[in-house]
Amino acid sequence: VGGLNWGLVGAASFDLVATIFGDASVISRIVYLLVGASAVVLAVNALNKKEGHKA
Repeated sequence: VGGLNWGLVGAASFDLVATIFGDASVISRIVYLLVGASAVVLAVNALNKKEGHKA
């Protein structure tokens, strides 16, 4: 969801999450927070694999 949304923002200045849930709604903020948190988890997992650690 996050990657698709940012692709749409970059390509067409279209924010799908804001369109569905509203610009400043609590649900939009939760979606953005979950996307950000999942990006952090993916980055940590990628670094752990690169260093040879088991996740």
